[in-house]
Amino acid sequence: MASDTKLQELRAQALRAMESAYAPYSGFRVGAAVESVEGRIYVGCNVENASFSATMCAERVAIGAAVAAGSRELRRVFICATSPAPVPPCGVCRQTLAEFGPDLEVVSESENGRRATWRLSDLLPEQFRLEDHTVGDVNPSDSDEESVS
Repeated sequence: MASDTKLQELRAQALRAMESAYAPYSGFRVGAAVESVEGRIYVGCNVENASFSATMCAERVAIGAAVAAGSRELRRVFICATSPAPVPPCGVCRQTLAEFGPDLEVVSESENGRRATWRLSDLLPEQFRLEDHTVGDVNPSDSDEESVS
């Protein structure tokens, strides 16, 4: 999996990002560092919102930074959280990670230094892929259904 040097760099950046987390409601701070296949690192932290559904997870913030910088393929993600046990990505983050690295390495570390490592394909074995569920371009005028005016 990851080299010790690169893994330590990912960990350090995820920890720094965690310190910047905005978590006034839960107190649960999370930092994430994603590594592109080119070896570049992008970070994110969770950003809570009083309207809870508007909260952004650290992993998705880091992915957004990677995409904004032009990276489209990820190799691994390192997550640090203020929790007693390592935290895997939530379901939405798993699907978002799958868009950019279907089998990437996921490393998570708790505040007391406990660490867990997974493959994303193990955490999300049935990843949604739009191309698996579409036939291609469909022109509405080619439909067998009649238009109702």
